Amino acid sequence: MTGHALRLEQIDPYRWRLPRHGGMRVDGIVYGDAVLVRDLRDDPSLEQVRNVAYLPGIVGASLAMPDVHWGYGFPIGGVAATSVDGGVISPGGVGYDIN
Repeated sequence: MTGHALRLEQIDPYRWRLPRHGGMRVDGIVYGDAVLVRDLRDDPSLEQVRNVAYLPGIVGASLAMPDVHWGYGFPIGGVAATSVDGGVISPGGVGYDIN
């Protein structure tokens, strides 16, 4: 999927689903309006939302808030929860430059 737009499905006016595909354990959910999503169509941060959905123990969804943009591992504005049993601990999912 790298190098081209990832398919987003509109859930409601402000939520968009990046459907589970391949080894993704959960869907990705992007929060934003139609203008934001239009501008994100070819943005690499959506690939990071997808990549986070592969994490062991992830629960719910890989989330992207309206300020989403390319980060170090997670996208900036990315959120994920993992289970205590079998999940991961990330000391810097979005990077290491800010405390």
